[in-house]
Amino acid sequence: MKERVIRTVVSALAAGVLMSVIVGAQSKPASSGGPVPRTPWGTPDLQGVWDFRSLTPMERPKELGDKAEFSATEATKFEEEATRRQSRDKEDPKKAAAAGRVIPYNDFWFDFGTKVTSTRTSLVIDPPDGRIPALTAQAQAKQKAKAEARKGVGTDEISPNGWIDELSGPVRCLVGFNAGPPFTPSAYNNNLQIVQTRDHVVIFMEMIHHARVVPLDGRPSVPNAMRSWMGYSRGRWEGDTLVVETTNRRDDGFMGASPELKLTERFTLRNGGVLEYRATLDDPQTWTRPWTFMVPMAKSDENIYEYACHENNYYMANMLKGMRAQEAEKK
Repeated sequence: MKERVIRTVVSALAAGVLMSVIVGAQSKPASSGGPVPRTPWGTPDLQGVWDFRSLTPMERPKELGDKAEFSATEATKFEEEATRRQSRDKEDPKKAAAAGRVIPYNDFWFDFGTKVTSTRTSLVIDPPDGRIPALTAQAQAKQKAKAEARKGVGTDEISPNGWIDELSGPVRCLVGFNAGPPFTPSAYNNNLQIVQTRDHVVIFMEMIHHARVVPLDGRPSVPNAMRSWMGYSRGRWEGDTLVVETTNRRDDGFMGASPELKLTERFTLRNGGVLEYRATLDDPQTWTRPWTFMVPMAKSDENIYEYACHENNYYMANMLKGMRAQEAEKK
């Protein structure tokens, strides 16, 4: 498949009408080699824009069993199949709606990438089976209760899951998608920018336009009662690896995680312009054991573009007006 040349930021009406778009050229890996570059104060220089697109699935497909690595031929075949499977242009909107998916715009606007980022068959590296650990009984009960609460909310034509009326953090574009933390490849805007000083690191996401300021001065975290959408991060250097620990998130956590999630991210600069990103999620309320995934990020010479989801448009208001109009027609 021909390499994409468009990277987009979009927001759309529920009916699929495009409201605002910010378009930029696809990130191109910048060439790099030799020793790891360093800042004037001696730490590895992680600054710049990093591209983390990948077709590698989070979990190892069950049909691959114990196979942890692709051969070159198998990787190419998987890339072709994944690209074809994810194409919105080849999907029936009615069938997608019946399955609970919304197709607001065609495949032109998506940018999953066209390659796996390593020979691994999953981003998950621990547990060794490449699968996310089982949910705890508490998390299963929470998931079931949420599904029950959503029944009858919204309309089947728009979303059987009722996200129109729910208006949660992800629906309002406050959190979610690939905005992190942690960072996971997704449909578009798989880009972040890092800026460093001696005492702080700033991690700026293209998606949702989050800017996370991480102090490196050893200060303690905030009291447990203080919560924010992204939580509170504290960083330190362990040798040449930047370690960032994040706690105190609100309830709209990553993959259903509870507010007690402890997230540990590790950023390690490798030769060849690759930033190895590892994220370990430790949440005894949600998963039966901690687990870790890894994403290799490619250095890019492109820019970060602004993401505007609900600001300065009528996305949310028009969704609700449409819902009220449909309800009135049924009376």
